[in-house]
Amino acid sequence: QVQLVESGGGLVQAGGSLRLSCAASGRTISSVAIGWFRQAPEREREFVAIIAGTGDTTYSADSVKGRFTISRDNAKNTVFLQMNSLKPEDTAVYYCAASRVAVVDISLYDYWGQGTQVTVSS
Repeated sequence: QVQLVESGGGLVQAGGSLRLSCAASGRTISSVAIGWFRQAPEREREFVAIIAGTGDTTYSADSVKGRFTISRDNAKNTVFLQMNSLKPEDTAVYYCAASRVAVVDISLYDYWGQGTQVTVSS
């Protein structure tokens, strides 16, 4: 099993930055793919970014490309989501999740964190 804990959310003005952290325990992050997802009120949970367990392969949704960067620190067993140039439409609860394969399909993610709220004011 993998336990995931997100942190780093908060309230920020449009154009600002936040860095989210996803601390893993139970398994090393190099053995799983870690994805970030978000869910805004009354909307379905959507894919944001993913980083593969091995190598440096990453992939981001078009809506965040050029603004968000996913990375990992194996020594800390933690994955980060650096979010720059934030927009009000980025407001959502952000979740990290673990999958055995590096995919966008949300149904293939077995383990989820509790989420962290990101609010971007205009």
